[in-house]
Amino acid sequence: MNKRELLRGALTGATAVGLGSTLLSAQAQNAPVRIGGSVLLTVSGAIGKGNRGPSNPALDQMMAKQGISFTKAHVFDFATLNKLRPVSITPTLEYDNKPHTLRGPLLTEVIKATGAQASAQTVLMLRAVDGYTVELGLGEADQRHFIVATHIDHRPMALGGLGPLWAVYDADNFPDMAAKPVTERFAKCPWALYHIEVKAG
Repeated sequence: MNKRELLRGALTGATAVGLGSTLLSAQAQNAPVRIGGSVLLTVSGAIGKGNRGPSNPALDQMMAKQGISFTKAHVFDFATLNKLRPVSITPTLEYDNKPHTLRGPLLTEVIKATGAQASAQTVLMLRAVDGYTVELGLGEADQRHFIVATHIDHRPMALGGLGPLWAVYDADNFPDMAAKPVTERFAKCPWALYHIEVKAG
């Protein structure tokens, strides 16, 4: 896939129906959670109370360079992500055309943990460290069982590889996607995921 090549240098430059009760019942705002480790994922936008304050253009340099700003956010470190129920999938990956075991919480559960007001119209903007950004409806994330993978083949994913986080699903399990060449199945799956903006419909 050439999506990364198109974005090289970005850091140096300036469905709907049937989401299920677990998503639609995510109305309660969660209490702030203490983060003990390094933040891996920041979720902003239409969320609950959040557990960090506004973005800081001086200290949030990568976000500032990518035009991200917010008044509050909900942040996750490795430990808090791994407190959510893990799900394992085994998709065939485009990089070596082999199946690999990926494990992490459902993306919908991560969004629910922020106290977001989830609905059929909710849209997620998923952003990778190189600036690659994908728009994903929460309905599709639910239907295709997207996870925020923290592990590959039973090992934590490394920065510099596909991690430390990857928004991904098992394309092999969906006939419409399995019918496509493997290089065309993961356009909505940014690896090195670090920021999600939740947009209410």
